[in-house]
Amino acid sequence: MPTLALVAVLLAACTHALWNLAAKQAAAARHFVFWYSVVSMLLYLPALLWVLQRGLPDLDARHWLALAATSFLHMGYSLTLQAGYRHADLSLVYPLARGSGPLLSFVLAVLLLGETAAPGSVLGMLLIVAGILLVTGLLAGRRRIDGKGVAYGLCTGGFIAAYTINDGWAVKTLLLSPLLVDYTGNLFRTAMLSPAAWCDWPAARAELRQFLRPVLTVSLLGPLGYILVLYAMQIAPVSHVAAARELSTLVGAWLGARLLKERFATSRLLGAAAIVGGVVLLSLPD
Repeated sequence: MPTLALVAVLLAACTHALWNLAAKQAAAARHFVFWYSVVSMLLYLPALLWVLQRGLPDLDARHWLALAATSFLHMGYSLTLQAGYRHADLSLVYPLARGSGPLLSFVLAVLLLGETAAPGSVLGMLLIVAGILLVTGLLAGRRRIDGKGVAYGLCTGGFIAAYTINDGWAVKTLLLSPLLVDYTGNLFRTAMLSPAAWCDWPAARAELRQFLRPVLTVSLLGPLGYILVLYAMQIAPVSHVAAARELSTLVGAWLGARLLKERFATSRLLGAAAIVGGVVLLSLPD
């Protein structure tokens, strides 16, 4: 991976973990996704106008399909992730979401596309499975498993796998601007969530005042981190970028354990480390 791409992905991993910490702190807000989508649109509008002024490739059906797909997938990801944070710990949902995406991609590639499962890839898959079991508590002696947290984490991972493939195609093959891809998702979420926020306006306005700092944090760091990831995809293999950004799993698990004082921190940190190691092995060439 080129050095510039690696630096971009490492910065993105840090910003991703930090904005997820902010999202967890605002888990009680029903309109949090709406507010950070609106504020993101306002913050990044000057940059979008600059990109549009420089010109875009002629948009055909493939470009519109990619933009439509990223809009739906990122909305599903945002809502599912926030629902997970309402029901479970950051140190549970976050590693599950980040680890299950690459695992799902690998299994589907082997079963549906007929790709070869090299020994290193199999070992990586086993590490991810072990990491997931540790994070959920099955290997740590816990009898009671947070089923909702596990379900939301795995569902979020499915969205991650889908939008990573789609958005990598959009910026690498179709040559769409990373900023345009991310901005389209914010625009779509704002349009879809506006009616609910408007019908519940007193509560939505109160939530903005109460959770203004998390809203600003996610609005700034969320698009910034993902734009860096999409830029890295333009100059490096998508699989390598997807693996490198999993370092945020460790940061997120550590933040949940240390700053939010969540329980079972040791096993979850070990599980997060196993997930990162497994994803790295999956990304290596056969």
